[in-house]
Amino acid sequence: MNDSSFAVTHSDEEWRARLTPEQYAVMRQHGTERPGSCALDHEKRAGVFTCAGCDQPLFASRQKFDSGTGWPSFFDPLGGAVATSTDRSYGMTRTEVHCSRCGSHLGHVFADGPPPTGQRYCINGVALNFFPA
Repeated sequence: MNDSSFAVTHSDEEWRARLTPEQYAVMRQHGTERPGSCALDHEKRAGVFTCAGCDQPLFASRQKFDSGTGWPSFFDPLGGAVATSTDRSYGMTRTEVHCSRCGSHLGHVFADGPPPTGQRYCINGVALNFFPA
């Protein structure tokens, strides 16, 4: 992924200063947080989930559901908020989800979610901020 193609860009040094070490590992190095380690998996209030890297709104709370996976899961992002790419790491092919504004890795999307979309956006909680309505 070419970081210069995004509206929000920072040098590696700037990203390290803006993000916690865990956020940096997930969002800039395509890592994954431990399942069940983020309180946002249990967040049920009305509000908006934003990118921890650039504050772009990504998901509305009405799009969230409990997938039982240990990561916050959503059936649909806000319009234009995320982009996807093919991830061929770990000997498998998956669809990576990243912020369309800053390119930060958020998680992956799978075709085993609930109606109406059938999609499960499995998102690392450390890549998100939550703002209650």
